[in-house]
Amino acid sequence: MSNYQNILFSHDGPIARITLNRPDAANGIDQALADELARAATYCSDDPAIKVVVLTGAGRFFSAGGDVRAMSESGNTGQFIEKLAATLHHAVSALARMDALLIVGVNGVAAGAGFSLAVAGDLVVAAESAKFTMAYTKIGLSPDGGASYYLPRIIGLRKTQELMLTNRTLSAAEALEWGLLHQVVRDVELADAVEELAQQFAQGPRESNAHVKKLLLVSGQHTLEEQLATEAAFITQGAESADGAEGIAAFIGKRAPKFA
Repeated sequence: MSNYQNILFSHDGPIARITLNRPDAANGIDQALADELARAATYCSDDPAIKVVVLTGAGRFFSAGGDVRAMSESGNTGQFIEKLAATLHHAVSALARMDALLIVGVNGVAAGAGFSLAVAGDLVVAAESAKFTMAYTKIGLSPDGGASYYLPRIIGLRKTQELMLTNRTLSAAEALEWGLLHQVVRDVELADAVEELAQQFAQGPRESNAHVKKLLLVSGQHTLEEQLATEAAFITQGAESADGAEGIAAFIGKRAPKFA
């Protein structure tokens, strides 16, 4: 885990931590960072011991999005972006489909693909100084990183259109009001707030949290009956699992559960 140059990655028991670590470049996403993020995301997806993944940024920015300077200097912008988007999208997919919960701590500006990464969290906590903007059409591009999937589902079509077409910048307070975030805290409290959540879910039931993620991921494409069938299958699996047995026994015994 020590051979990362553009992210910080650590794994301590049920909690893994990923920090975008190009602070001098506003944590801009170049190919090297995307490669490392995809590698870390795949690791987290493959390890059954991980219950929680924390994603944040180093320095004043969460991420300014794709590294435009690297695009300009690539020699072939189209090929550069095609490869970069494919790698970033591999990371986004792995984080979305892994059983572990993704908690995002937005420590500063989240722009472009940084915005996309921020809202991909299962739980999103932002510092009060954080700001959110799409910014793609300012440079003649369109969104990537899953923004066109997540934003309409989270805030609706009209607000998504406003963000993507006007490049409006939202403060953390506005983003909370719009429903993009779960919590806003003072800048100095962000790390503690995220850690408190991580520790809470590290003690929780991994499988049932994973089932929640999967149910929500497929709900938009299922008929009612298909979703009901998926719910029935998952709740049955939960009832037959060790965590389900422990949770039920703890409830009957009026004690706190001790999940695996």
